[in-house]
Amino acid sequence: MPTKQQQSEGISTIPRGEYPRPILRRERWLSLNGPWRFGFDDNNIGLAAGWQMIKLAPDSASPFNRQINVPFAYQSELSGIGDRTPHDTVWYARTFASPRGGLLGLEERLLLHFGAVDYEATVWVNGVQVAQHRGGNTPFSADITHQLCDDVERQVIVVRAVDRNDDLAQPRGKQYWREQSENIYYTPTTGIWQSVWLEPVPVRYIDHVLLVPDIDTCTLRAEIDIAGGGHTGLSIEVEVSHNGEQVTRAVVSANPSTTFLAINMDTRGALPPYGDCGDWSGCVLWSPERPALYDLQVRLLDNAGARLDEISSYAGMRKVSIWNGRFLLNNRPYFQRLVLDQGYFPSGLLTAPTDEDLRRDIELAKELGFNGARKHQKVEDPRWHYWADRLGFLSWGEMANAFNFSREYIERFTAEWIEVVRHNQSYPSVIVWTPMNESWGVPSVFRDVRQRAHLLSLYHLTRSLDPTRPVVSNDGWEHAETDLVTIHDYRDSAALAKGYATVEESLSGKAMGRQIFVPGYRYHGQPIMITEFGGNTVSGSEGWGYETAKTKHDLLKKYAAQVDALVKSDIVQGFCYTQLTDVEQETNGLLTYDRQHKLSPDEVKRITTWKAKTETFGFDESVLDASFRAPHVP
Repeated sequence: MPTKQQQSEGISTIPRGEYPRPILRRERWLSLNGPWRFGFDDNNIGLAAGWQMIKLAPDSASPFNRQINVPFAYQSELSGIGDRTPHDTVWYARTFASPRGGLLGLEERLLLHFGAVDYEATVWVNGVQVAQHRGGNTPFSADITHQLCDDVERQVIVVRAVDRNDDLAQPRGKQYWREQSENIYYTPTTGIWQSVWLEPVPVRYIDHVLLVPDIDTCTLRAEIDIAGGGHTGLSIEVEVSHNGEQVTRAVVSANPSTTFLAINMDTRGALPPYGDCGDWSGCVLWSPERPALYDLQVRLLDNAGARLDEISSYAGMRKVSIWNGRFLLNNRPYFQRLVLDQGYFPSGLLTAPTDEDLRRDIELAKELGFNGARKHQKVEDPRWHYWADRLGFLSWGEMANAFNFSREYIERFTAEWIEVVRHNQSYPSVIVWTPMNESWGVPSVFRDVRQRAHLLSLYHLTRSLDPTRPVVSNDGWEHAETDLVTIHDYRDSAALAKGYATVEESLSGKAMGRQIFVPGYRYHGQPIMITEFGGNTVSGSEGWGYETAKTKHDLLKKYAAQVDALVKSDIVQGFCYTQLTDVEQETNGLLTYDRQHKLSPDEVKRITTWKAKTETFGFDESVLDASFRAPHVP
């Protein structure tokens, strides 16, 4: 087992050995990444045959007759298997030594965490089922304390994952349902694809923390859930610091369900002057240009004030709002220069080979002049969000969509989307929610009243879960109620310039042959953004793009002309270029699939930031005094 310092620094021979959940971090934990026994169950006989009861020995053969490198899916090279053949049901097993007297104290519980398992997962410990979870993009945990066997050296974990390749009502994103990837669809991911780890906790422990900033009052709203029962006499303490200097400390009595705190984040008098990063409210603000973060220690105390549990977290004080038809960040107009990012890697597919690869993708995008990304059809690894928060990089929280509409699809999608918002809501870099993309899952939304109702329900559901961020009902076209009008447009630069000269021109045409709004809904002054365009490739590439340039020089000219057409528009308040990297057969990235530059990064950055629209679009700066409060969302 790596030392505490090694784990905290990510210095480990264990694959993806860094702490997996940086927004809710404990000091003691044990990674279960690395070699697991593995087997295909193509005839679906495992349950009846009792595979869940297996007692693994070092030389175990069938049914777990392979070895896999967790957290990489069997389809990936880094898994050690690299089999692209569809297998709907797969099994995993491994042992770990009893943690009694070591990792686990006598009065503690042991939690088993899974970052993500695609799609349906059932987990057993020593033959006892401890968890069942449906949804390939969200984490889940199980208390396995009572399943541990003190009298045996080896504890056995077994996981059964079911990912039906031909189920198009299952949220799957870009994962293709055929054996060979093609067009805009890529190699699928089945089973465990994010980290697995053990974590000891006290009998009563901090289960979840939600952080909601309010820069207008310079307060941070914390919602803290406690697990384990028996909350009488307990209290919550939150200590806030910035750059090692304590800002404030708050203590409140714990509630049986959720404990609410309103923490004063005013740094005046608590910290040295911080340049122009603060504003009149006294907050140190987060933005891509100045990604200032507060560090938090959240403690659960008993009735004598003794510490029962402690987690480390962080928060960014920033605000996203829409005011008078303008998109605002921290109460000022802000032009988003986004890039479409699929989050695929040649050797790991949906799973980044290392934590450094996640960080490097953001650094590469920033080097090209982008201030954020649409993480397209993927719920991203928490470590990516951590680096976006640290490095200053905006992101849109998107869901991996399904393709077919049905009652079962509605139940699956809605339940998983609620989990996505819950787990990603505290990241300051996430500024927009986009549950739906291009009518995937609702292909007949223009004429089917049920599908329109579903689209509208997702908008209001998301707003009810998080009223502090704009919600895009259907990114690309066929919007119902929406806070931003987002359009996908792969026309050439001349057509872009003409199409977005006025609001009327912007909304009069169709996006890729689709109407901008579905029947019953219309434009009422929302900010307009072009959230997919470009997609250019170079002639001779072994793949495809939306437009083909003859040479790399022509590719740069096409990019310059398309960006210029959008930034010159008085209507467009942001763009998202397709795309950051090539992915498999899709060769329209600014970078190759292995993250090599196709063009001079300095030239690309100059174009991306050309006439950078941080100006006010006629916005009256005189309103930005202590009385100004732009609402979060209209």
